[in-house]
Amino acid sequence: MDRIKTQSRPRGRAQRIYNGMPARDLGSEGWHKPWSGGNGGNCLEAMKLADGRIAVRQSTDPDGPALIYTSDEMTAFIQGAKAGEADFLLS
Repeated sequence: MDRIKTQSRPRGRAQRIYNGMPARDLGSEGWHKPWSGGNGGNCLEAMKLADGRIAVRQSTDPDGPALIYTSDEMTAFIQGAKAGEADFLLS
C-alpha cells in the first residue's frame, strides 16, 4: 500500500477546494493509489490535502471530478468496509 502524502497549498492566492471540482486543479503531485487489484489499472487515487481532507479521483480520468471527504468521513467508510458493511456492493 502506498503511503498517502499531504498536498501542500500552492503559494499565492488561496484555492477554493470543493466537492466535484476538476481534479487537475489540485495539481498532479501527491496523488497515490492506496490500493489496486487485477482490474486493468482502473483504480482510485487519493490525496491528503493540507487541511486534512482527502481528495479521491478515478485514475483513468485524472482531469475528471475530485470527490472531497473529511477525515471523519473517510475513516467511517474504511472502517465500515473492513467490517463488511459495503459487501452488498459486490454482490
